[in-house]
Amino acid sequence: MVEEEKLKVSAEDLEEDEPQGESGGCIGMALYWFKVLVAEMHWSFVLGVVIVYGISQGLGGALNRVATKYYMKDVQKVQPSGAQFYSGITSIPWMVKPIWGLFTDLVPIFGYHRRPYFVFAGLLGVISLLSLSLLENLHLPLAILLLTVGSAGVAIADVTIDACVAQNSSFHPTLAADLQSLCALSSSIGALLGFSISGIFVHLIGPKGVYGLLAIPGGLVLLVGLLLNEPHMPNFNYRQVSDKFVSAGKAMWTTLKIPNVWRPCLYMYLSLALCLDINEGLFYWYTDSKDGPKFSQENVGFIFSIGSVGSLLGALLYQYVLKDHQFRDLLFWTQLIFSLSGMLDFLLVLRLNLKFGLPDYLFIVIDESVHQLVNRLKWMPLLVLSSKLCPRGIEGTFFALLMSIDNVGLLSASWGGGFLLHILNVTRTKFHNLWLAILIRNFLRLAPLCMLFLVPRGDSNSSILITELPSSDVDNEVSEVNNIELVSLVNGIDIDNQKEAF
Repeated sequence: MVEEEKLKVSAEDLEEDEPQGESGGCIGMALYWFKVLVAEMHWSFVLGVVIVYGISQGLGGALNRVATKYYMKDVQKVQPSGAQFYSGITSIPWMVKPIWGLFTDLVPIFGYHRRPYFVFAGLLGVISLLSLSLLENLHLPLAILLLTVGSAGVAIADVTIDACVAQNSSFHPTLAADLQSLCALSSSIGALLGFSISGIFVHLIGPKGVYGLLAIPGGLVLLVGLLLNEPHMPNFNYRQVSDKFVSAGKAMWTTLKIPNVWRPCLYMYLSLALCLDINEGLFYWYTDSKDGPKFSQENVGFIFSIGSVGSLLGALLYQYVLKDHQFRDLLFWTQLIFSLSGMLDFLLVLRLNLKFGLPDYLFIVIDESVHQLVNRLKWMPLLVLSSKLCPRGIEGTFFALLMSIDNVGLLSASWGGGFLLHILNVTRTKFHNLWLAILIRNFLRLAPLCMLFLVPRGDSNSSILITELPSSDVDNEVSEVNNIELVSLVNGIDIDNQKEAF
């Protein structure tokens, strides 16, 4: 009741500042909306969302993605298949997100659940990226280790801010949707800005210089840990931690054995793993091949930025047009179109676009936009389906587990694509079999169509999973972990920042 009274009072205080009519315009409404969030929550939390989602993941993730491509190609001088393999290694910290989530929920440090993990994540990012930037002649294994440590810093910060968002959503249920919008907008705007300037910075200061700049987002994440308003809880009983970990693990395993859960999980893994990732081979061809377009760093950055717009359009199209359609129908058509859209790469590699009078830059912009739009449409139903597979009591941690399964599928696709590039002898200088790799990739994208029977027939409005777990023992276990707050939002797997095709 006290919390409700505070909400009413703060809302009344803001009413007189609300822009009337259309005079304030879009900017005025946006500022008013932001002011409401700051007033209802603590300013340090809103700042944390903007820093973690917008600066660390959005802007920093975009800069890191482009810089790493050029770092592997020009500094470490690895083959495309090797770059494909190493990109999978650096994504491993995102596959163990439930572990980070359980730690931040169940293991406070110095009486705080969130602040120390932000500080730890920021330190990981600053140390690893500064080392990449300043150390000369790094051996490849050490460089991969530092990139993986930096990825772990971003993943830990992501899980921790997810938990903060979930906690504030429960305290302010009327603003839960606004919080998700703030997270999504911060990430999208940050990524768009990051991709727009990434090529320019790589050209001016090189990939190692960009790594030095990326230490700034890590420092800002550390600052969030120092400023975040969080109640102090001394005298925590650490003896309970192991029991709660075991209870949460048993509850998740019991849920995974339910047919309505493991069947869609199997489909989600296979649908991602069979879509082989050969993006590094295409990237090397775009930039190095004598017969290719030889895009500059600036062009690469702008192409990525336009692709991020396509992804945003895909999310809007799903939200306003397609979200009420059956899962099977959506997945069938999006998977089919996803396979067909891959033929644009085939036309580009064979230079057929020039015969149609389409210049390389225009064609790749169309290719990238279509790919990202279709990829987002393909991914959104899987996200909604995942949210409906989570049992009551462990919703957040189980959702993070599902996202980890999907990340394993992405790793399988990356390593499978690297193996395909290797056996077809696609190297830094040899691209004569790249067209064949594209055809094999496109054909395998059709394979998930044969496994759609694993997906339930429901839609976004259907209840797919029973609300209670099937045994009293599990019910007791769920009650032990009922306070777990970790919720991974749309960018919990962050397919935009990790694995989207060039």
